[in-house]
Amino acid sequence: MSAARQVVVEADGGSRGNPGPAGYGAVVIDPATGEPLAETAEYIGVATNNVAEYRGLIAGLTAAKALFPEAGDALRVHVRMDSKLVVEQMSGRWKIKHPDMKPLAARAAAVLPPSSVTYEWIPRAQNKHADRLANEAMDAGRDGRQWEASASTAVLDAPARTPSTLPPVQGPPGDQVAGAAKARAALAAARGAADTLFPVPEPGVPDTTVPAAPVSGQPAGTASEKAGVPQQQPSGTPQTGWSSAPDLGAPATLVLLRHGETALTPEKRFSGSGGTDPELSATGRGQAERAAEHFAALGTVQEIVSSPLRRCRETAAAVAGRLGLDVRIDEGLRETDFGAWEGLTFGEVRERYADDLTAWLASPDTAPTGGGESFAEVAERVAAARDRIVARYAGRTVLLVTHVTPIKTLVRLALGAPPEALFRMELSAASISTVAHYGDGNASVRLLNDTSHLR
Repeated sequence: MSAARQVVVEADGGSRGNPGPAGYGAVVIDPATGEPLAETAEYIGVATNNVAEYRGLIAGLTAAKALFPEAGDALRVHVRMDSKLVVEQMSGRWKIKHPDMKPLAARAAAVLPPSSVTYEWIPRAQNKHADRLANEAMDAGRDGRQWEASASTAVLDAPARTPSTLPPVQGPPGDQVAGAAKARAALAAARGAADTLFPVPEPGVPDTTVPAAPVSGQPAGTASEKAGVPQQQPSGTPQTGWSSAPDLGAPATLVLLRHGETALTPEKRFSGSGGTDPELSATGRGQAERAAEHFAALGTVQEIVSSPLRRCRETAAAVAGRLGLDVRIDEGLRETDFGAWEGLTFGEVRERYADDLTAWLASPDTAPTGGGESFAEVAERVAAARDRIVARYAGRTVLLVTHVTPIKTLVRLALGAPPEALFRMELSAASISTVAHYGDGNASVRLLNDTSHLR
């Protein structure tokens, strides 16, 4: 009988145009050491993002199988991808409807027995190695050649991997105990206290570690109890929550203010950065004034940064006038470009572009009709803006005047939630949310969709 062998495959694919010049990349990793065992990439001509992602998956599985032919059915592969579509479809939780995806999914499923492969969605930032390989392949195609392993530098840009940060190659996809254990182990290792602060339970042992500090306004323990995680204070000095750890210093506190209403807001029409750039309505101007009064009474805001779109600049100006502050503009805070959907209601988009809307709802990598932005693209620029602002205003309280998607994205990233979390948050006009960012890279969501200042 062949000896069991476990590996991790990270795969990605991309298209510059969707469809456009496309390529994929994949890396096979030893989970025991974190070392890359094999890399593969290819320029595949004109294709969509999803086709390229599936091709990357197929290549990664094939490379893993070729590395250990003697393992046979004993080979176990844990696939990590930032494509929610591919992960959910290959895990059997989403139906495969698109005709181009069905044969690719069948090819991927045929490489190894289905019982040998598990899938995990990861944020794009954790898939840098495969992403770089895919971009190298597309660069090669642009220059009229194919990718060569000997010329690749993708491994140099990959995040350092250790056994504690790699997922266990066992258990069902989405296993909560394993996922929680992995997260705690990684955080603890970064602080050098894995054995005392974040003990990693054996599979099947109840998780009794102390959760992160609750969202402001909730009783202690409420968030963790809803998640099914019991609380237990460790022996010794009681923990008071990561948000108050004295060694982290004062966080950069981002106060997220959605702009006031425009004429499009009550009708719930798509209003992004590719539309008419509407001004605030009379109601919206009143909301901006009440927000200004609220922040003037608090006296905590020290800086103001705004989206370049008119409705945000007008909202920011109302607050800045009361506080005596200047407004800095950051392009990264603008709303999504909704392409041909700008100005339409959700129902109108469904009537005119039903297939495109379905694909957009199913994958963060899918852009709206007519060359708009995907949520993945928005998340990338919003994260870059966040990093700039946090670095510039460390220890200060900054008011960010922006839009629905950027605010939801900042909250989602702070929570480490998947892209579909964007559809599960309510965010009213002129509402306030707050996220604190600490020096060690951790974040704490303190407030979401507060509209008490408008009443």
